[in-house]
Amino acid sequence: MTDERQTPARAASLWGRLWLQEDLNFLLTNRIPRRWATLFMGWYSRIDSPRLTRLTLRLWRLFADDLDLSEARSREFRSLRELFIRELRPGARPIDPDPDVVVSPCDAVVGAFGQIRGTELIQAKGFPYTLMDLLGERPLVDRYRDGLYVTLRLRSSMYHRFHAPCDARLREVLYISGDTWNVNPIALRRVERLFCKNERAVLDLRLPEPDRAIALVPVAAILVASIQLHCLAQVLDLRYRGQHRIPCDAGFTRGQELGYFQSGSTILMFASGPYRLCDGITEGRAIRVGQPLLRVQTPPGGPDV
Repeated sequence: MTDERQTPARAASLWGRLWLQEDLNFLLTNRIPRRWATLFMGWYSRIDSPRLTRLTLRLWRLFADDLDLSEARSREFRSLRELFIRELRPGARPIDPDPDVVVSPCDAVVGAFGQIRGTELIQAKGFPYTLMDLLGERPLVDRYRDGLYVTLRLRSSMYHRFHAPCDARLREVLYISGDTWNVNPIALRRVERLFCKNERAVLDLRLPEPDRAIALVPVAAILVASIQLHCLAQVLDLRYRGQHRIPCDAGFTRGQELGYFQSGSTILMFASGPYRLCDGITEGRAIRVGQPLLRVQTPPGGPDV
């Protein structure tokens, strides 16, 4: 006779299946007071208690069984925040050495990507938005008009630090205040112009080549709205009350760390210039820091790349 008792493993599996139901997932992550939930999570994640952190980690694994700490520099965490922003062991993310390659700035799942149609691009099937909605400034819109874009979604269990995709200089950060909608695929299929509603920072990277430009737009989300950039003293979060345009002057080499999210979120990447997407970039593919994402196109009659 089969034992019908509810074991912890069965309970975890049941909760996992319920969590994946679109309606329940959307209700729990988007129909709650998002700002207060995010502020609470910010406070909770900073509690210095290894015991509480271990307990929270066990509960978290019921919903994120793909959490892998084997590459972490340390596996002992005094707070949930330490776990979220963990560093990796040296060499865990080798950077592609090809100088004609622009690498992924983060560990992520590839979302919508492709050619920008004038200034219009896709959030999810049937949900377009525009560069002006997202970036808010005409010079930036004109710079990336008809360029390429890639949506990179960081799941909560992933490595949360992001890196320079190429050698570049950053002279200004554009901070845009907003909401904290969840940015998971379920919400992207239901909330129009979602990325344009959320808190975000625009990093318009200047490259040595004058005909090329790369921009990264880290987008905050519920429970996450905290972006730390190493070139800025202040944290960009719901409590930030500073200026909209934040001057800085920082140079980065390809693969150098730019900053981190407190938890999973999304980075939108834009490219202007002689680029094409690397072979094998498909929606739903997992990609890691340092792996090829874009490639400089060979000019007509030029050598093979």
